[in-house]
Amino acid sequence: MKTSLQTAAISRRALALAGLIALAPIHAQAAEAAEAANDPNVIVVTAQRRSENLQNVPISVAVLRSDDLTGPRAGGGDSLLSLSGKVPSLYVESTTGRIFPRFYIRGLGNVDFYLGASQPVSIIQDDVVLEHVVLKSNPVYDVAQVEVLRGPQGSLFGRNTTAGIIKFDNAKPTKDWTSHIDASWGSYNTQSVEAALSGPIAKDGTVTFRLSSLYQHRDNWVTNTYTGVSADGTVGGGKTLGRFTENDTRFQLQFDPSSDTSINLTTNYRAYQGTSTLFYRGSLAKGSNKTVAGWNQKQVAYDEAQNNPQNYSTYGQTLRVRHDYGNVTLTSITSYQGADGWSRGDTDGGAAVNFPFNGAANGYGQSQGRLRGLDQWTQEVRLASKDNARFKWQVGGIYFDARDDTEFDQRGFFVANSPQYNPNNWVLLHNINTSWGVFGQASYKLDDRLTVTGGIRVSNDTKKTALLKTANTAAGASTYTGRTYVRLADTQPSWDLSLLYKAGDDVNLYARVARGFRGPTIQGRSAVFNSDFTTAGSETNTSWEAGIKTTGLGGALHFNLTGFYYTVNNIQLNGNDSNGNGVLFNANKAVGYGGEADLSLKAGNLTLSSGLSLLHTEIKDSNVYAQTCGLNGVQVCTVYNTGGFTKGTGTGTSYFVPINGNPLPNAPTYNLNLSARYDVPLGNGAKLYAAGDWNIQGKTSFVLYRSAEFTANGNNELGARIGYAAPHYEIAAFARNLLNKHNLIGVIENYMAGVYNEPRIFGVALSLR
Repeated sequence: MKTSLQTAAISRRALALAGLIALAPIHAQAAEAAEAANDPNVIVVTAQRRSENLQNVPISVAVLRSDDLTGPRAGGGDSLLSLSGKVPSLYVESTTGRIFPRFYIRGLGNVDFYLGASQPVSIIQDDVVLEHVVLKSNPVYDVAQVEVLRGPQGSLFGRNTTAGIIKFDNAKPTKDWTSHIDASWGSYNTQSVEAALSGPIAKDGTVTFRLSSLYQHRDNWVTNTYTGVSADGTVGGGKTLGRFTENDTRFQLQFDPSSDTSINLTTNYRAYQGTSTLFYRGSLAKGSNKTVAGWNQKQVAYDEAQNNPQNYSTYGQTLRVRHDYGNVTLTSITSYQGADGWSRGDTDGGAAVNFPFNGAANGYGQSQGRLRGLDQWTQEVRLASKDNARFKWQVGGIYFDARDDTEFDQRGFFVANSPQYNPNNWVLLHNINTSWGVFGQASYKLDDRLTVTGGIRVSNDTKKTALLKTANTAAGASTYTGRTYVRLADTQPSWDLSLLYKAGDDVNLYARVARGFRGPTIQGRSAVFNSDFTTAGSETNTSWEAGIKTTGLGGALHFNLTGFYYTVNNIQLNGNDSNGNGVLFNANKAVGYGGEADLSLKAGNLTLSSGLSLLHTEIKDSNVYAQTCGLNGVQVCTVYNTGGFTKGTGTGTSYFVPINGNPLPNAPTYNLNLSARYDVPLGNGAKLYAAGDWNIQGKTSFVLYRSAEFTANGNNELGARIGYAAPHYEIAAFARNLLNKHNLIGVIENYMAGVYNEPRIFGVALSLR
C-alpha cells in the first residue's frame, strides 16, 4: 500500500520526468579513451565523471570487473557484504542482515544501526546517489564495473563522501543482440540466477533495450532449538532461520535519435524476504574472542521475534539525457527511488531461560524497524567540455530530497502473552533530508608531463525529524505529537587539488589534497526510550595523499601505490560525554594514516591480482567515553581502557571508560587480498581453468573501547573454483569459505553475543553467452 507521502512523491517524479528538457548522449570520447576501450590491458574509469585510463587519474581508485562479482567466478548467493576486503581499504559489515550493509573506507564509516543513520561512504549507481541505508543494499547484478574511490570525493560527488564512494556502473543497452544467463546451485539449496537480454527495438538501432534480472535463494539452515513457551508465539524446534529470497529486475530503454543525443530511461524493482542477522548469545568466553566449547553456527535458541524475519522492497526510475553541442556536452539525470519494509530480530541472541540471574530468566530482547515509506528524488545537471582538450572543465548542480516515515517497535508491542504487553510500545518518526550543491572542476595540462586539477563544491544539507508518536510505557496510553521538527542545517565547501606528473611512458606520479563534508545528523532512535533526540553537527575530512601508478610488460602489469594521511574534525561518533549522556555526538577529531598497493598481472595463461592496505586510526578527544559491556550491574567482558566512571547502583550500574587514543571501530590494521587464475587452452577458444581467491584482515575492534573479546585479528576466507570455458558457455565447481572459518564480524556486547561470517558453500555454476 502506498502512503500519501509516496503518492505525492511519485506525482512529483512524473512531473519532473515529463517536464525535463535537458538533452543528450554520451561524450565523444578522447582518443586515449577510445584506444583504451579496445585494449583489454587498459582499465577505463569514470572517477572524474569522464572516461579515462585508470593510470592517468590522480585519485586512489580500485576497480572490480563484472567477472569478479557475478557468474561462475562468484557463486554462493553473494551480497554486497561480499565486497568486504576485495580491494584495499574497503570493509563492509551488517548487524541487520543483507538489507543494511555498512561501508568503511580507510577506517571511516558508521557503526550505527539506526535506519536513518548517515554514512561517510556514498553509494553511486549509474550516477544516482543512494543515500538511505536500505537503498544502499540493492544487490549487484548485470554490472559492467565497480569503482572504489578512496578519500574525500566531495567536489564531484557531494556531501557524505568524506571517506570515499563506491560507484556501480551497470551494463547498458546494445545495438546488437546479446544475452547471458549465469546460474549456480550450492549448499543449503543456495541458488542464484542472473540473466540479461539486450538488443535493438528499431531496425536502425535508434531504440534499444536491456532487461536484467536476478534471483537468489537459500533455504533455512539454522535450527532454533528453543521449544519452551514464548511470550510472542515464536515456534522453534526446527530449521527456521537463515533463509533468503531475492527477486530483482531492471529495464532500460535507450533512445539515440541522432549522434548527438542520447536518452536512457531505467526502471528498477527489488523484492526481498529473508532472515535478519543472527546473534549468538554467550558464544564468546570472557577473556578471549574465541567461541566457547560446543558452539555450533547451525543452532540458536531464540525465544522471541518469530525467527528474525525481514521483508523489503525498493523501486525507482531514472531518466538520463545527454546532448553534445559540439564544444560542450549537457547531461541531466532525474531520478526517483523508493523503499518500504521491515526487519525484526531477537536482539539478545538467546533464550532468557538459558541465562538465569538470581534464579530467574534473564535478558529478554527484541525489536523491529519498519520503513513505512521512503521517497528520494534527485535532479542533477552537468555541463562539460570535450575530454581531449588541453584545458578541461565541468560545472553543475544537484538537488536532493528524501522523506520517510520510520517506525520502531519494541518488545512490549509483541509479547501479548506476557505481563509486559503494551500495544503502544512503538514510536513513529517523520524524516526530511534536503540538499543542494553547485560545483565545478577544471584540469589543465601545463606541458606534456604535468597536469593540475582542481575542484570545488558548495553544499547545503538540511535534516528535519518529527516525533509523530511517542513510545508510551503505560499500557493503553497513546500520544500523537504532531509535526514539530528538530532541524539541523549546514552549508560547507568541499574541494580538491591534485598534480599528475608523467615521469615516463609507463610511470605516473600524483599528489592530492582534498576536503570533504558530512552533513549534520539527527539520531531519532533514542525516542524509543522516551529520551530526547541526540544530534551531531557536520564533520569535515582533510586528506593528503601521494602515489605512483606504473604499467609494464606492454600493459600486462599494473602496480599502483598510495600513501595517505587524514584528519576528520568534529567526527560523528556513537558514544557518551563525561556525564554518560549521549548516543550520537561530535568528538574533537580522529586521524588516520596508511597506504594502499594494487597489483595486477597477466602473464601468458596466468592472471594474478593482489591488494594490500595498512591503516592506523586514532580518536583524539579526552572528553569522550564509551559505555562498556554491563549486564545486571556487572561488567561481563575484559576492558583494557583504564579510568572512567560508573552511573547507577546495584543491578542498574553502568560502566564508562575514556576512548581517547583508541582506534576507530571496524578499521582493520591491514587487509591483504590475493586472487589467481590459470588457463589451459584446449583449442577453438575452449579452455580449462583453476582459480582461487583469499582475503585476510588484521586487528579490528568492533567497539569504541579496547577489550579482549570484541576484536578480531586474522579473519580470513579462501575461495576456489575449477571450470571449463568455451566461447558461448562455461561450467564450474566452486567453494566459498573453503576452510569453513568462523570469523567474528560483529558483537552485542552485554550478551557476549557474536555475529559470524557466511557458512561454507560448495556449488556448481553454469554460464551461457
